[in-house]
Parts: sequence; structure tokens; C-alpha cells
Amino acid sequence: MFSAYIEVIRMRFLMMLAYRVNYYSGILIYALNIGSYYFVYKAIYGDQAVIGGLTLGQMTTYVAISWMGRAFYFNNLDREIANEIRDGSVAIQFIRPYNYIFVKMMQGLGEGIFRLFLFTTPGMVFIWLLLPIKFPTDPSLWVTYLVMLFFSFLINTQLNIITGLFAFFLENNEGLMRMKRVAVDLFSGLIIPISFFPGWSKSILEWLPFQAITYLPSAVFTGKITGSAILQNFGVQVLWFLLLIIPIYALWVKSKTRLFVQGG
Repeated sequence: MFSAYIEVIRMRFLMMLAYRVNYYSGILIYALNIGSYYFVYKAIYGDQAVIGGLTLGQMTTYVAISWMGRAFYFNNLDREIANEIRDGSVAIQFIRPYNYIFVKMMQGLGEGIFRLFLFTTPGMVFIWLLLPIKFPTDPSLWVTYLVMLFFSFLINTQLNIITGLFAFFLENNEGLMRMKRVAVDLFSGLIIPISFFPGWSKSILEWLPFQAITYLPSAVFTGKITGSAILQNFGVQVLWFLLLIIPIYALWVKSKTRLFVQGG
């Protein structure tokens, strides 16, 4: 059975490889986004050395690593699941000898691995040549970041699966998917670091899973979070990963009694 899931990862990787030109152009688009944020934050900082616990150099690195990290953990599994529910093709998944949710996660992982090697890595090199990005010199910090980035993928994918499964109950969950995407980009710290939010909103965001997607791994990478706090924040990621299994399981069990086909 494990080999079957490995094959799912391989097939999704090969499928993404067939459309790799789109991702080469995506590197340029992400570079423009990162460059725009760099000049905006450079103007915001002005003569100030530190804002929100980050220097301008750390902020530049934070913006770059956050957007390139997004290239790895981003996927459209919510839309895929919703489409399969609407056209009824999800029904066949009920009788196949594998777990539908786990297959979707493996498909997302295959896409993420493709993006890591053909989008994130060359994209970071390209941005490094253009902007004053400071990479950490401690190999253990790189390992820690990559592990935390993997959990970013897991948590983001779990949120996508939850959103996609709501198509069983809402019939059309397009609005929910758009709201989820905006919430993830904004509240994860991708657009604005969590440390820049007002105190009251920061306290609320710390109780939500979004910060575990972008802010925590990026803050560790840039040196905003150091020492024993790294392990503590990694524990936050692990906790959210475990907690999100509960609504996924509950939705999937309940969904089996809600299947109907729109169209024909």
C-alpha cells in the first residue's frame, strides 16, 4: 500500500513537469512581488533600524523566504476536491482500496516536491542575485527551517482539504475557497509579518493555525525566533497538524452520507 502512495507522488510530479514552463514564468512573477515588497518596506523603515523586531535586512529575507516558501506549500486541492464532489467522480473513491484524503495529501506532496526543486530553489537563487538577502550560516537552522516548511505544507493542505470537503454540504463552496485563500495569505504573515499586527489582533492570530504556515518558519529562518523558542514554535506546528486531523475525519465520515451529483 505504501508503494501505491509513492506512485501517487511520482505521477503528480510528472504531471507538473509537463507544464513546467508555467512555473518558470511564475518565478518572474514572484520576483516582481518580492521586489515590490522590498521597496515598500524600505520606504517604511526609512531611518528606523528595527520595526516589529525585524531589521530591514531581516525583513528583506523574511519577504523572500515567505513567498518562495509559499511556492512549495501552495496547492489547489480544495478546488480539485470540490470539482470531484460536484461531478460525482468522488463516488468511486469510496470503493477503492486506499484512503481518499491521504491520496490527496500525497498528490499535494508530489506537487510540492516539484515546486521545491523547479520553483522555490531556482527562485531563491534568482532573488538572492537581485536583493540583499542574508542566508543563515548554521546548517542546523537550515534543517530546522525545512522541517518546519514541511509542516507548513501539511497544515495548509489540511485547511485546503477541509475547505474542499465543505462542497458536500454547500454544493458550491467557491466563496469559501476564496475567503480561505485570502485568510491564509493575510493571517499567516505572508503579506504582513504577525509581529507588525496590533497587540490585540496579534493575540488572536496566535490562537489560529495560520501563523504556523508562514510566519513561524520564516521568523526562525531570519533569526527573529531563536534558542528554545524555536522548539516551542515547532511544537505549535505539530499541535495544529494533530488538531486539524479531527475536523478532516469528522467531515469525511459525515460526507459519505451527503454525496449527490450536480449535472450529468
